[in-house]
Amino acid sequence: MTDSPGRPSAPQVQINASDEVARGRYSNNMLVTHTREEFILDFLLTAPNGTQLVSRVMVSPGHMKRVLSALADNMQKYEGNFGEVVAPDGGHPQFH
Repeated sequence: MTDSPGRPSAPQVQINASDEVARGRYSNNMLVTHTREEFILDFLLTAPNGTQLVSRVMVSPGHMKRVLSALADNMQKYEGNFGEVVAPDGGHPQFH
């Protein structure tokens, strides 16, 4: 089985998750920090009552490179299907 002619499909992986993890978390902000050994991705929820850490993911620099590549590939596919995404100015959501 292939995704496209001449290119084998990726192996299927079965992912198990608790109900709480499977529901996911909403994030509208993110903080990225790093050390020599790891990148730390803090996913935040900024709301009128303050900012909360909703999830922290730590990855190696090599895996971060794969994450960036996968995100760029998926954004390109998304924009191909739905049009260009324009990032809003400013780093924090505004509430009125």
